[in-house]
Amino acid sequence: MNQTKLPRIAMGSDHGGYDLKLEILNHLRERGFTVEDFGSHNRESVDYPIYAKKVGEAVADGTFDLGILVCGTGIGMSLAANKIDGIRAAAVSDCFTAKATREHNDANILCLGGRTVGAELAMMIADIFVDTPFSGDERHVRRISMYS
Repeated sequence: MNQTKLPRIAMGSDHGGYDLKLEILNHLRERGFTVEDFGSHNRESVDYPIYAKKVGEAVADGTFDLGILVCGTGIGMSLAANKIDGIRAAAVSDCFTAKATREHNDANILCLGGRTVGAELAMMIADIFVDTPFSGDERHVRRISMYS
């Protein structure tokens, strides 16, 4: 985001996204972001909806500005997080989509695949996501209101 106050970021993963989550978390902290890890805290098999709910609720209630969730593909996390009112979670695997989903959809949770996106690309995607503001264009506001 191009402003002085950096967004607060909630992060979570299942076992399939654990390693990538740690790399992104450390990268964002090095950039100066406040990032909280909602788990999981190891590579043991867990159920991804638990962590999607924790992060989603923390973003929906305003405790955090944005969230990042990582599972094997990013799809399960996005499906689970989107069940929470006020959440617009997007499974992303490229830089263009990371930018567009913030500018056009005002997505507030980025979902990534620990088994589908390499660490370097994932950090680029995360940077674009957290640095890109919502455009606020009337057409986008109107469209978002249709499913909010």
